[in-house]
Amino acid sequence: MVEIIEYQPKRSELGYTFGGRTPVLRIHPGGILGVACEDCFGGRIRTGTDLPSAVCDPQRLNPISGPFHIVGAEPGDTLAVHLVAIEPARDWGVSATYPAFGALTGTHQTPNLQPLLAERVWIYPIDQDTNTVRYQDTNGLHHVHLPLEPMIGTIGVAPAAGEVRSTVVPDTHGGNLDIPQVRPGTTVYLPVNVDGALLALGDAHARQGDGELCGVAVEIAAHVTLLVDLVKGMTIPGPRLESDTHLMSVGCARPLEDAYRISQADLVTWTQDLTGLDPLDAYQLVSQAGTAHIGNVCDPNYTLVAAIGKTTLPGVIAFDGLHQRLRTTAAVLG
Repeated sequence: MVEIIEYQPKRSELGYTFGGRTPVLRIHPGGILGVACEDCFGGRIRTGTDLPSAVCDPQRLNPISGPFHIVGAEPGDTLAVHLVAIEPARDWGVSATYPAFGALTGTHQTPNLQPLLAERVWIYPIDQDTNTVRYQDTNGLHHVHLPLEPMIGTIGVAPAAGEVRSTVVPDTHGGNLDIPQVRPGTTVYLPVNVDGALLALGDAHARQGDGELCGVAVEIAAHVTLLVDLVKGMTIPGPRLESDTHLMSVGCARPLEDAYRISQADLVTWTQDLTGLDPLDAYQLVSQAGTAHIGNVCDPNYTLVAAIGKTTLPGVIAFDGLHQRLRTTAAVLG
């Protein structure tokens, strides 16, 4: 029987930064961690009348669990985090529109002269037996069942050089990536910037559309099971993802085209390294076979995911087959 280390943070133990915090547990590479994560509102929104501006502290949004010290992790290594399961902790999720936040309203970075959008809350019942979440409009006239597709919105490590970053910001350390592909069955690779890496995560979503248009997904508290491993002596410039079918590179920046360039440039470089292709040949292959997915267009940095199917790269094995080994271990967990 494989042992799982469980961590249930108290509210006072939740964090709001990557970096600048003392680790709560030490995890050895190959370890399995079960961790409770709160939703982005800290569980304070429970009904349609609980407006974020009234019940939430704006300095206490997007809480994360951790950080976890990964034994033996040193700057220049790569941390591998394989998501085994994301189980909603409640039978409902919550979404909202929030003044001066989201892709289709004025913000401090995109000011305009129009009135701010109204603040409103939607509660989504979750049915795990049918794997659905139920959308219903404010007037109760329209509803639809959407697939339950749990994901982790925020996952990362401590930034380099002693920097401390808010949990709402995505960047090369990870953070608030809001990428639907960060889901069970995916391995997330993160650059190690400090001793122990200091992994932390939270902000689970029952589902999210590409771009997280209004700025808020179907936010949930969740119990997350993950496997942690380490690639010694291999440096990556930012987050990478691997599923059974795709290799993916993540870019975080504003404007959106810079995030696109970062993700695509890393995927071209990764493809070149894995195949031995000439740089322009790798560029050409990704140009014709690659895809792009929008993570978010609402956070302080936007996120783009560049992806290429593994069938396009026959015989290529990333990170010495670590993803498949982690998948095999995950299968033992059931």
